[in-house]
Amino acid sequence: MKPITRRRFAIATSAALVSIPSLLAADRPKTVIGISVLTLTNPFFKDMADAMTAEAKIHGMTTLVTSGEFDPAKQRNQVIDFIVRKVDAIILCPCDSKAIGTSIVDANKAGIPVFTADIASLAKEGKVAGHVATDNFGGGKLAAVALIEALGGKGKVAILDHPEVESVILRTQGFNDELARQKREKGVSMTVVATLPGGAAKDRSMKATEDLLQSHPDLDGIFAINDPSALGAVAALEKAGKLAKVKVVGFDGMPEGRSAIKAGKIHADPVQFPDVIGKTAVRNIVRYLAGDDVPKETLIPTRLYRQADGAKDATLK
Repeated sequence: MKPITRRRFAIATSAALVSIPSLLAADRPKTVIGISVLTLTNPFFKDMADAMTAEAKIHGMTTLVTSGEFDPAKQRNQVIDFIVRKVDAIILCPCDSKAIGTSIVDANKAGIPVFTADIASLAKEGKVAGHVATDNFGGGKLAAVALIEALGGKGKVAILDHPEVESVILRTQGFNDELARQKREKGVSMTVVATLPGGAAKDRSMKATEDLLQSHPDLDGIFAINDPSALGAVAALEKAGKLAKVKVVGFDGMPEGRSAIKAGKIHADPVQFPDVIGKTAVRNIVRYLAGDDVPKETLIPTRLYRQADGAKDATLK
C-alpha cells in the first residue's frame, strides 16, 4: 500500500464519507520524511534533526536523516535517493542556496513536497512549500549590538563569513545594516576592515583568523557567523596571545559556544532554537499533507546570550 500523500489524503477522506471502512491505525502505512541537513558535525543541525525525528514520531511518521556535509553534489544524491524511495515529503538545509534549485525541481516533478529549514533556497527554479528558520537578519543586528557593546563603539572589526548559504548572507547583512545605522544615528566609529570565508568550521576559521591577525595586527573585534567559526577565532587568538584584546561575537548558542561565553572567551551570541525550527518544520508537513495551508515563511527570533546568562545556565557544567 502506498503512503497517503496530500492528494491521496483528500481521495481517502472522500471515500470514507461513502462508508468504506477506514484503515485501522496499526495498518496505516507510515508517512516518511526525507531530511538532508547541512552537516551533522555542528550540534545545531544535530539538535534540529533530532527534534524533527522526535516530532515526526509523535505524528506517527518516520524520518530518513542524512547530511550533505557542505557538499552540494552529495546532497543532490541524497535527494535523488529520497525520490527513488518515494518519501512523502523532504526537508532540506541546503549546502548551497542556489545550487539546491535543481534538486527541488526534481522532487517537484516527482510530486514530493519540499520544505526548507534554517537555510532557504535562493534558486529561481523549484517550489518550496514552506520555510522555517531563525530570524537571521534580526540575529545579525543583535550580533552588531553585542560587538558595539564589547568595544564601546570604537575599533576595527572583521567578519568570518560563509556566503554560500542564505542564512549567513542574512546574518552578515543584518550585522552590516545595524552597524551602519548606529554609525549614522549614534556616532559609533567601528569599521569592518575585512570579511574572510571561515567555511562555518572551526579549523578553517582558525586559519582565517591567523591570516586576519597578520594583515590587521591592530584588529579589535570579530563577528563569527556561527559557534564553530567563533571557537576557531578563539583558538587563533589564544595561540597569538590576543584573546584579551580582540573581542569575539558568535552566533548559535550551542553548548560549547555558551561555555566559551561563560568563560569570557566569547563576548556574546545571538542564540538560536534549533529544536523549535525542527518541530515547526515537521508540524508544517503534517498540516500540508492534511490539505491545510502552510505559511511560506516562519521566522524564530533570537536573543542575546552574555556571560551573565552563562553564569546562571544550569545546563552548563
